[in-house]
Amino acid sequence: MTGVIPAGSSVAQSPALAGVVLPNGRRVREIADRLSLRAPQRESLERLDMLLGTGLPPKNADADALAGWVARVSERLPAGHSFSDFEREFVSLAFALATGVGKTRLMGAMVAYLHLVHGVNNFFVLAPNLTIYNKLIGDFQANNPKYVLRGLQAFQIDPPVIVTGDNYEAAETNGSRLFGKVVINVFNVSKINSEVRGGREPRIRKPHENLEMGRSYFEYLQNLPDLVMLMDESHRYRASAGVKAINELQPRLGLELTATPFVESTRGPVAFRNVVMDYTLARAIEDGFVKVPAVVTREDFHPERFSAEALEQLKLEDGVRLHENVKAELAAYALESGAGQVKPFMLVIARDTAHAAALLKLIESDAFFGGRYEGRAIQVDHTAEDLMIERLLRVEHADEPTEIVIHVNMLKEGWDVTNLYTIVPLRAANARTLIEQSIGRGLRLPFGQRVNRRFTGPEGERLRDPLDRLSIVAHDRFQEIVDEANRADSPVRLMERVLLSREGQVQTTQTVVSNPGILGALGITTPTTEGTPGADGTAAGTGSGSASTPVFTTPQTQQIAQATYQAAQLFSREVARVPNAEALLKPEVQAALVQAVETQLAQQASTQPTLLEAPTQTTQPPVDVAAVVRQATEQIVGQTISIPRITVTPVGEAHTVFQPFTLDLSGVRLQPGSKTLIVQALNDNSRERLGLQNYEGIVDQRVQDSVVSVLMDNPEVSYEQNADVLYDLAEQVVAHFHAQDFSDADIREILGTYRRTLSNLLFRQMQAHQHIPEVTYTREVRQGFTALRPSTLTVGRGGIITNPAQTPPTGARIETCLYRGFTRSLYPDVKFHSDPERRLALILDRESQKWFRPVLGQFQIYYHFDHQSHQYQPDFVAETTDELLLLEVKARDEINTPSVQAKARAALEWCQEATRHAQQSGGKPWRYAILAAEDITAASTLKGLLNQAVASA
Repeated sequence: MTGVIPAGSSVAQSPALAGVVLPNGRRVREIADRLSLRAPQRESLERLDMLLGTGLPPKNADADALAGWVARVSERLPAGHSFSDFEREFVSLAFALATGVGKTRLMGAMVAYLHLVHGVNNFFVLAPNLTIYNKLIGDFQANNPKYVLRGLQAFQIDPPVIVTGDNYEAAETNGSRLFGKVVINVFNVSKINSEVRGGREPRIRKPHENLEMGRSYFEYLQNLPDLVMLMDESHRYRASAGVKAINELQPRLGLELTATPFVESTRGPVAFRNVVMDYTLARAIEDGFVKVPAVVTREDFHPERFSAEALEQLKLEDGVRLHENVKAELAAYALESGAGQVKPFMLVIARDTAHAAALLKLIESDAFFGGRYEGRAIQVDHTAEDLMIERLLRVEHADEPTEIVIHVNMLKEGWDVTNLYTIVPLRAANARTLIEQSIGRGLRLPFGQRVNRRFTGPEGERLRDPLDRLSIVAHDRFQEIVDEANRADSPVRLMERVLLSREGQVQTTQTVVSNPGILGALGITTPTTEGTPGADGTAAGTGSGSASTPVFTTPQTQQIAQATYQAAQLFSREVARVPNAEALLKPEVQAALVQAVETQLAQQASTQPTLLEAPTQTTQPPVDVAAVVRQATEQIVGQTISIPRITVTPVGEAHTVFQPFTLDLSGVRLQPGSKTLIVQALNDNSRERLGLQNYEGIVDQRVQDSVVSVLMDNPEVSYEQNADVLYDLAEQVVAHFHAQDFSDADIREILGTYRRTLSNLLFRQMQAHQHIPEVTYTREVRQGFTALRPSTLTVGRGGIITNPAQTPPTGARIETCLYRGFTRSLYPDVKFHSDPERRLALILDRESQKWFRPVLGQFQIYYHFDHQSHQYQPDFVAETTDELLLLEVKARDEINTPSVQAKARAALEWCQEATRHAQQSGGKPWRYAILAAEDITAASTLKGLLNQAVASA
């Protein structure tokens, strides 16, 4: 039925569709009203009806038919659309709706529309991970409180049959889903990708006796005349291997739903080309469907004056103050409105698991607001126990005690909560990532709409209701986040999304993950970036040279080679048996490797096969495991430099002892800082000021204790060894500020605001009165050799250069270039800080057996400089026929500087111990050398450079 949208109706209010004739307008309005669709959901359903018209695309459409549908969709979309292609072998339409607007409810509306209007009975729903997979199964169950089809009588009387990736075989026995009115298949793509092992035929492709003519379930789906594919969060698996089978399923129509219609690549975000509806986050904020994100800092705040630990604790404390304020406001609103009680929680984003554990310990300690959050915080990461996961899933329940969730990775799609009001990010990320990933989980409104109570400031200005705000505590990133939010393409400001052209997607800086060549040789795949254009038009992330060429070409031999690599890493810890990589080739070690690999293969053989992958076409002949293990080991040895892992441990304890002295505080005129928080909305720059009268936490009983705490910020200060001196200095500091008529509370505020400044100033004076006892060390070799680490490199204006002899392009610095084409480098991609380094790489590529530029952490070499311990990363590691080399390139006038000499002493000690270990096992000695950059020319030889080198402190 064709219906003209009546003027003034809710449908007619969609600006892009005003006055448009919808082929099935009455039925669309009925579905939208029955399901209580929001305006953007309603507009999406209208647009689907407008594009489909009176019929669906044909099944198995050929190229001409698809081209015709591309033209049809382009003609019917509003002017200025970005649609250009379906990006699949069938008609596939993408609907981009901001997080929190309700994509799952829209998916239910689409199922209802396609069934009621176009007679579709069979749907195939793809989920990107297990969380969303389970959520979708529940949302399509008629007995679920969140049933997405609730309100439509047809689906109440005869609810759909739900078939999942876990029960489809069992469901075949009674045949009920084959003859039901509507069948919704829900499968998990991430499970599909992770289960495939060794090329075995997946279960979904195996013939089944209960299906006609013994067909497989995959064939059954292929032959359905009306199969419609719905892809939830489709940006998550566009590049996944398992999705290749989507085209093989030959659906009649594809519908994609996502909040981020682009795929990240080395060239930046690559926009979907099949978007037909784009409802941005900025529009969702403007229309009131989500909370308003705001960034928070203190008034007149200077983060550089704080130590990293002090800044973290301050952000946590201010986050708790905001959290407690929201909690009180929610309790008041529940009483005044009769709405249900909402318990808010605060999300803390940690750097890693160890950092998260330390934060949990701090938050639950007496030193953090008197221990009031003990038992009210949880740590959630890959080590989390079932109890913690259960608490996370119940965090919206008022009777669940969790108020603070500490998470390592940004919580991604599928964890949908409405009671997150405060986020404290404590991990490094650029401003755009903080905005996009931090706010994603906290935008949903607990009451379904904004509260919008009237709040006025001290001067009568209208303030935003705190229950409608998501606060991001970012004292140290405030200006950066504000600047990012004010960019024209910011997601919180962009009312209409700016789509990048396919030709103009190169960002100023790109990131490339360069894996060691041995991984490519063994067929080990790890996440990398691809497609970064270089100076010569090549793509990044794919490696170069024979080092990255797979040696093992069949699934069976690759599986054995990869198992060999894993076993070799374990064997490297048995120093007595495997003192270096070459020892892996000994007959007795080879036998042990073969046994370990066979055990691992037997365990993998029990892994369940999966679906949506092409079956193996031919039966592979038996493989000689021992022969493949030997060949893989030869590859490992050939592409490894035996770098032992040496642990240096001090014998006994030695602490720096400080002598009493009189501080010079004549130039210290610090003033108490502000205790007012600045809260700035990211979408419109509106600003509020919040005082910090409450929840000030526990302070030291005596202000002198607070000063001692500041003095101990430096790890070289031992309380046990210096307590009397520290309190004498603290008394001097307190007397200095008392002389300026500051109270103890003022002094504490000065210490909090200028903690880092005072700590550095006082410690510099203490250093002139210190005595450092001699320390002796023991050294132990923990591993005979260490695996090479992936290297994360940036590519800038210089692009990718495939000729190592080439200097950077005109106007580009060498730091912005990425080089390829070296033949003896253990990494396919190499970056340099200076051109002398590039010239040295050419010499090593010509005269050494193998070489590489190590990443931080490859060596456990530490040096002491400027009263702090630092990890040393040499410029080059190389192996010649006679020795192993650690090489550093420095300008001649830098070689004798204290920092370079401190590195040299540490490296020489490491080389001495590594050489002792090598001599015991018949290995090559180690040598450390500092090469003057001015000496490295095209005419240089490695031998000549080493003869001129500075190799001792």
